[in-house]
Amino acid sequence: MSLGYATMLQFLGSIPKFVKIVEVGPRDGLQNEKAIVPTAVKVDLIKMLVSSGLSVIEATSFVSPKWVPQLADAKDVLEAIQCVQGAKFPVLTPNLKGFAAAVAAGAKEVAIFAAASESFSRSNINCSIKDSLYRYREVAHAARNSSIPVRGDLFTNFLRYISCVVGCPVEGAVSPSQVVYVAKALLDMGCTEISLGDTIGVGTPGTIVPMLEAVLEVVPVEKLAVHFHDTYGQALSNILISLQIFWSCKNYMMGIRTVDSAVSGLGGCPYAKGASGNVATEDVVYMLNGLGVKTNVDLEKVILAGDFICKHLGRSPGSKVAKALSRIPENASKL
Repeated sequence: MSLGYATMLQFLGSIPKFVKIVEVGPRDGLQNEKAIVPTAVKVDLIKMLVSSGLSVIEATSFVSPKWVPQLADAKDVLEAIQCVQGAKFPVLTPNLKGFAAAVAAGAKEVAIFAAASESFSRSNINCSIKDSLYRYREVAHAARNSSIPVRGDLFTNFLRYISCVVGCPVEGAVSPSQVVYVAKALLDMGCTEISLGDTIGVGTPGTIVPMLEAVLEVVPVEKLAVHFHDTYGQALSNILISLQIFWSCKNYMMGIRTVDSAVSGLGGCPYAKGASGNVATEDVVYMLNGLGVKTNVDLEKVILAGDFICKHLGRSPGSKVAKALSRIPENASKL
């Protein structure tokens, strides 16, 4: 290791040697697209993402087609990837009805989504935070007690989302204590992983760190993930600060080891004007590669997957890395 690299690591703090990337493009990335993406295209996208080495891919959501018509084919998508090996495919389930439909379709992992903002909870899922947690306790109970054989396996995991962890399009700044309340409730009901989402992309390291410090008082670091949107171009900075392990003034370590991202930066929040999509998987992998952090993800294959879905959507890739590499002439190395 060169002196320069050693100095860089000392400056950054001790970061994890391996980071798990949870790909949310097929669900979170596509759900707000107005033009319906054919089921076959979604399935091909998922298969391309699996081939890149991504081991966790959020496949779809079992929500009402009335509210999310893009994901009305959830059953068909999940059934089409049952034989795909090499990755887990969690799906979102907002209630017991969605949970039952997901399990019937072959789901082995489900995720729920709560909000740290009361206003956002009411606008997004049409109920208060308290009521949403009550619903999810029912789902959690069903998940824990499910002994239904699912195509040869048993239902295995119960996951998580908390939206608006630092800012809300209606309420503005969100207090870390609000995030702690929801995180503790999800932990107590059995969530194996809790993803902290800056849904509208307003966070900076200055707001992310206090939020993480507060949450780490009640949730073990190994059960946390981060989910950043890139509205103000802060997503990679927020990921980097979340990955760093250091002793805070409250004497515990930080060091998130799981990061959510979407291929080509797909997605966006329909409730926040100007909110852009998720941080691009390609950009996250590129940054982690540069830090010497293993992800087991092939960057070139992720770029191909991003190019595939963007061509179908009729737009250019949202990943800065993909854009940069597409401009590099084939003979650039000879210059």
